[in-house]
Order: sequence, then structure tokens, then C-alpha cells
Amino acid sequence: MYIQMLFIQYMSEQITRNTVISILISGYQVNDELSALFKVYGISLPQFNVLRILRGQNGTAANLSTIQERMIHKMSNTTRLIDKLIVKGYVNRFVCKKNRRKIELFITDQGLKLLKSLDHTIDDKEKELLKNLNIKEKEELMRILSKIKTKKSQ
Repeated sequence: MYIQMLFIQYMSEQITRNTVISILISGYQVNDELSALFKVYGISLPQFNVLRILRGQNGTAANLSTIQERMIHKMSNTTRLIDKLIVKGYVNRFVCKKNRRKIELFITDQGLKLLKSLDHTIDDKEKELLKNLNIKEKEELMRILSKIKTKKSQ
């Protein structure tokens, strides 16, 4: 009985470890595929994420903390990321007139054009990445992954 319990515990630990490894491998593969796609357009995946966040603001200013909260890749160098997007002409930064310590960020027309040109390409890439999953499997994957995400906040 004791040996059986040890074996079950061992198998459970192996499944857990293999599950985490599979999640990491899949995540890195998706990251690598998307990063290669964005490289062609001269931006990184985190820069794309910032542009999408700003586009989602629909012309309303965003500040640095708003962007950091919504980033997929939580990173400390968000300011440097935004500086690069400003140099490329995709983002504008203004000092808030009401509070001079606050910085307001907006996506430019050039940034919107870039995202518009990428929208169809991204859709195609996402479909390609998940082509081996049917709709039910995608829904199940989302359900399971959301359980992992919520685990962090408990």
C-alpha cells in the first residue's frame, strides 16, 4: 500500500513537471513565431503590445502605469520601449497640462497604419499557430489556462 502511494505521488509530480515544461515550450514557440513576424516590420513583440494598448485607448491618453498594467510581458524597461516607439514615429508623448509630472501617451497615425497593416497578418499567424486545435479544444485550452492565471492572484 505504501509503495503504491509513493508511486502515485511520483507519477503526479512527473505529470505536473511535464505539464509545466509543455506550457513553457509551447509559449516559447508562439513567442518565437510572433517575434520573427514582428521583426520584419521593425518592431518587437512588447512594442506591438504597447501599440495595441494605445490603439485600444481610442484617442484617450494613456500613462506609463496604464501601459505597464496591461502589458503581456511585465517589464521594468517600459519607458525605454516607448522611447523607441517615439523615435520610430509610432507614439507621441506629451506632458499633461493639468499635472506636469504626468506623461500622456498617444498612438500616432503612423502607428495606427502599422497596426492596420499587421492586423490581417497577425490573424493569419494566430490561425496557423493553432491550426491543429478545433474550436472546442481552443475553448478548453482557454478555460484551463485561465485557471493557471487566476491561481497567481489567489
